Amino acid sequence: MHKVLIPTKLDKFAANMLSERGYTVIADAVTPLADLCKANPDTESLIVRSEAITPEIIDLLPNLKLVVRAGAGFNTIDTKYARKRNVDVMNTPGANSNGVAEEVVAMMLAVYRHVLAGDASTRAGNWEKSKFLGHEITGKTIGILGLGHIGQLLVKRLAGFEMKVLGFDPMLAPDKAKELNIELVSIEKIFAEADFVSLHIPENNETRGMINRRLLESMKPGAVLINCARAGILNEDDLRSVKAEKKIFYANDVYPKDAAGPKSIADVADIMLPHIGANTFEANFVAASRAAEQTITYFEQGITKFVVNKSVPDGLDEKYQKLAYVLASVARGYLGRKNNPVRIETSFYGDLAAYEKWLIAPLTAGIADEFTPDQGFNDAEKFLSSSGVELINRVVDNQKNYGESMTIDLATGSNPTLRVSVRGTIAEGRLMISRINNYEHLYLDAKGHHLFIEYGDKPGVIGKIAGLLGEKNINIVDMRAPQDLKHSTALCVMTTNVAVPEILLEKIRESVQAINGFVFSY
Repeated sequence: MHKVLIPTKLDKFAANMLSERGYTVIADAVTPLADLCKANPDTESLIVRSEAITPEIIDLLPNLKLVVRAGAGFNTIDTKYARKRNVDVMNTPGANSNGVAEEVVAMMLAVYRHVLAGDASTRAGNWEKSKFLGHEITGKTIGILGLGHIGQLLVKRLAGFEMKVLGFDPMLAPDKAKELNIELVSIEKIFAEADFVSLHIPENNETRGMINRRLLESMKPGAVLINCARAGILNEDDLRSVKAEKKIFYANDVYPKDAAGPKSIADVADIMLPHIGANTFEANFVAASRAAEQTITYFEQGITKFVVNKSVPDGLDEKYQKLAYVLASVARGYLGRKNNPVRIETSFYGDLAAYEKWLIAPLTAGIADEFTPDQGFNDAEKFLSSSGVELINRVVDNQKNYGESMTIDLATGSNPTLRVSVRGTIAEGRLMISRINNYEHLYLDAKGHHLFIEYGDKPGVIGKIAGLLGEKNINIVDMRAPQDLKHSTALCVMTTNVAVPEILLEKIRESVQAINGFVFSY
């Protein structure tokens, strides 16, 4: 029977369930992982929590077929190398969400009621009741950045405190926000008005260091910042320089590395916990049971629903997955990050129609930073549904002779007239954006840094844009300027040698009275 190695502290339910089904289970959270692998080279499945599954570990297990992360995040697993070795990687999304949401509530109460300092003082024999005059969280305002599983559960858990909830999530539809009694606002408004700010966003190139001096300086005196997401999204030095002056509080549960030793944030954190948001008996049990269930259905029924590193199926060029990501990213850029899409409509022409499910995940990643392209269709479908976004795959007319191409349309809820349609294909091995709305024959190579400016069609605009770029020593590598004769508008797309910074983009938009403007790099 299949052999499963559990080298982590996991609820015994997982081992028991697997053993009852006849699996050989080795559960050992003490022996170093590498030594365990060397002693059990016939292992076919690993169930882990935060253990690092590196290429070296994978190479020690020649029979390995499956790695299950008992939890949501799988950044400690080298999913790409696992794919090269034909090893499937699964996670158990949502299993830990409630534990993290409740941890945030605990931190809020601990800060406002001086729980830690009061305990230490009283244990020392003091009676400093007047010193620990606190606040009540009832009726206060909380701002939540990121409204996925955890963010939405946090809103529900705080309902009894009658708090005003401000939220930011580019993917949450207005109707879904209204259902949860969340007021969708900008990040700037959250930091300026909230008594508590709770972070639940991923760490990536766009979010790394985004909680910076500008945002922190706008916080109300006495406000509380809570980070149970990722360490890298906060600029520690900016917090260090602002904290005392603004008299803000900081509660932290995340670090660059989960390990013993000094923590750089120690001097500015009012509460520090060792990444225990998901460390509850209940979360451990749910994660364990789901990991075991998914292992059983994987080997016995071939169910791969939660595989996060699926390979490209036979017959599909992986470039089309990249194309879906690019077209969705451009469409999202056109709408603007402040306008949440509520509906996605897709058209897959030619042979691509057979691979719809393999194209939805990268499409979703293109419009939502917190979703990764290597997740599967079911994850994408669930993510879009939980965000209140409708997904429609249209029946296509292949007599139009579009070949292997695709069209992705996004529509918003806040402005019914604000929508965008982007079409693309692969030409000579290149990802080509062939149309945006009524701007036909664009034929833009997606590779590089691009500036998109839409404006009322009139002479001199392109020259102004080029001049402003030249002032900043930005070279134009390529340019496209299709017209929409029906609406008397034009779209200037300039490919530049470096990315156009946001401040320059705004200057260009204002200078030419642009209808729309955004940048995209790939």
